[in-house]
Amino acid sequence: MRVSAIALKVTRYSDSQSILTAFSRERGRLAFAIPAGRGRESSRIRALTMPLGMVECETDLRPGRDVLPMRQVRPLKVNADIHSNPLKQMTAMFVAEVLSATLQAGETDERTFDFVAAAAGYLDKAGPRETANFPICFLYRWGELLGVEPDVSTYNIGGMLDMRDGRWRMTAPLHGQCLSPRASEAAAMLSRMTFENMGAFRFRRGERAEITDAILQYYSIHIAPLGNLKTLPVLRSML
Repeated sequence: MRVSAIALKVTRYSDSQSILTAFSRERGRLAFAIPAGRGRESSRIRALTMPLGMVECETDLRPGRDVLPMRQVRPLKVNADIHSNPLKQMTAMFVAEVLSATLQAGETDERTFDFVAAAAGYLDKAGPRETANFPICFLYRWGELLGVEPDVSTYNIGGMLDMRDGRWRMTAPLHGQCLSPRASEAAAMLSRMTFENMGAFRFRRGERAEITDAILQYYSIHIAPLGNLKTLPVLRSML
């Protein structure tokens, strides 16, 4: 069977083999065995399967097989700047880690695949300000795709975003998991951010960090724990 896949992470399994975690259009999240040697073909496959790399390959889908073979690997789309620009490369690693934590095994969703593929294309073409804002834009739009985005229709000036139910309230909830009025206003503003206009938003480094932390906290409540992402401190130091 031929599948289209977006690379998420590679884990070394042995001296000769690594395990690639990827999200496929046809079967959702999958694990592939790829060579870990120093030969030409091994190097080629490693280059193609860097975070957010998009490939096509042949594989055998059999019941009970957790790790699949990966044959006849070729690029589905080449986003060269992601893997040559250090900031974009780190951003791709961050996005891939978020996807690894929030995509469940066995989920098949062509819309999700197309969203991630399109996002990678925007990152590849992004200028400096677009690249700096990309993690925020991706995180917000990812929540929208998963159906957990805040209900911005409930926003009023001075309101506070209740992180548990995703609604703005004029008084703080008793559970205490809410944003300040200033941060809540910024959260409402993010509903207008798209990959096309993300460069128009001007944030200072500290503001980007605060916004990113708030979104990850929101996701940790609604989807999966995201408080210990290994790529976040490195990305934050570069933005």
